[in-house]
Amino acid sequence: MPAKSRRPVKGASAPAPAAESGTPADVVAGTGTLPRRSDGPQVRPKNGLDRYFEVSARRSTVGREVRGGFTTFFTMVYIVLLNPIILTSIPGLDGTLGADVSGTVLPFPAIAAVTALIAGVMTILMGVVGRYPFAVAAGLGINAIVAVFAATQLSWPEIMGLIVLEGLLITVLVLTGFRRAVFEAIPPQLKTAIAVGIGFFLTIIGLADAGIIRPGIPLISFGVNGQLAGWPILTFIVGLLLMSVLVVRKVRGGLLIGIVATTVLAIIIEAIADIGPRISNGEEVNPRGWALQVPALPEDVVSTPDLSLLGNVSLFGGFERIGVLAAVLIVFSLMIADFFDTVGTVTAVGAEGNLLDKDRNLPRSQPVLLVDSLAAAAGGAGSVSSNTTYIESASGVADGARTGLASVVTGVLFLVTMFLSPLVLVVPSEAAAPALVIVGALMISQIRHLAWDDLSLVIPAFLAIALMPFTYSITNGIGAGVISFVLLRLAVGRRGDIHPLMWVISVLFLIYFALEPLQQLL
Repeated sequence: MPAKSRRPVKGASAPAPAAESGTPADVVAGTGTLPRRSDGPQVRPKNGLDRYFEVSARRSTVGREVRGGFTTFFTMVYIVLLNPIILTSIPGLDGTLGADVSGTVLPFPAIAAVTALIAGVMTILMGVVGRYPFAVAAGLGINAIVAVFAATQLSWPEIMGLIVLEGLLITVLVLTGFRRAVFEAIPPQLKTAIAVGIGFFLTIIGLADAGIIRPGIPLISFGVNGQLAGWPILTFIVGLLLMSVLVVRKVRGGLLIGIVATTVLAIIIEAIADIGPRISNGEEVNPRGWALQVPALPEDVVSTPDLSLLGNVSLFGGFERIGVLAAVLIVFSLMIADFFDTVGTVTAVGAEGNLLDKDRNLPRSQPVLLVDSLAAAAGGAGSVSSNTTYIESASGVADGARTGLASVVTGVLFLVTMFLSPLVLVVPSEAAAPALVIVGALMISQIRHLAWDDLSLVIPAFLAIALMPFTYSITNGIGAGVISFVLLRLAVGRRGDIHPLMWVISVLFLIYFALEPLQQLL
């Protein structure tokens, strides 16, 4: 356990109260554990499954966990299609999309199948070992970085080998207790800001997935040429209104009901209007089309998964191709992104489910962090990029999930996706995006716990909140918040508020932000 700071941080946030629909009202706020005997009667587990996952202890039910697992799955299953799109979207040196420096292109169906396989296995492992409702899949942002490195510097086996190494390095940090110590060293005020920032991040992801906001001039544009045009956008709006009503009315499973109902509406609209996709071959060809999946009923429901990419890695080939120092910098950048993305996600999802303790830490976090680090290595070993804990897990938590049983359900659904991908991918992003916006709103409500009367705390919190959605990166937001927190607490003479590890984290982030000029010097 890390040493405590000598003085408490002024304005440290209090545990968040119980929140949204589907949340058991009698959960002890901020703990996520069984109440003390003095707080009320003990809850007897109904069976071995209940006892192991602490379903009754966390004031949940098996039905809630199953429902939450389905909700999480439907809000993140898009990764099965999006991950291969991203990994094959960067032109190689010869101009071929998805080609690495040797001209090799990873097969799209194989990426999709292994993406589902690794997500399924690691999410089940997260549920069984971590016993929290966190789902795992290929990390967005990291996969884009991987695609760029493959197109410009490394072969696919070489870059995936570096991902395996960074995952193993993080695993070592977990086993030594360093990763948990870093998690607990971040002050409560900044942890609250991280949760709020991720709420805004989820919101902007949802709006972008629905086509409400798009790249434009000067920065982003509203809909299609400033108008809410097209049936897909209307589908999103209907879904958002429906889910809002269900959540406000505290209908159990409101988010899941909304996703299913909106998907049915989308299928009907596509069958009548034949809208088609918005993007083809990496270019927007139909501004009024569906953002990712076209909600059309498939001719074939069952597909045979292609798992040929498993084990296609070269652990040290990257060091030979680009040199030791350049390879080490790539591993470092991937490790920092993986490391702190998980810190932010676990904090935010844990806060949403009232699973954190009074210091805004997750009880028994070590197994969660261990599975997450192994998932990074597993993603590299499967040639589908680093896997990490997904912020979309918050949607399942918002629908009632409180235990690892929900993760087991989500993981099983990912494994089923390998064989039923044509059917599962009928759900368009416009049907899942409203759930992300709703969950974003619920998470943003924690902003009331920030200490607004102390600018030396407000400015770091604001930077963390603002940079997450504006840079599309949880890591960037945490880095800006940590560096500014250390600087400003030092400036106001509150050195004792700075945990010793915060100095180490600040230096690591300074190096991380300076990686580009460092790489140019090599």
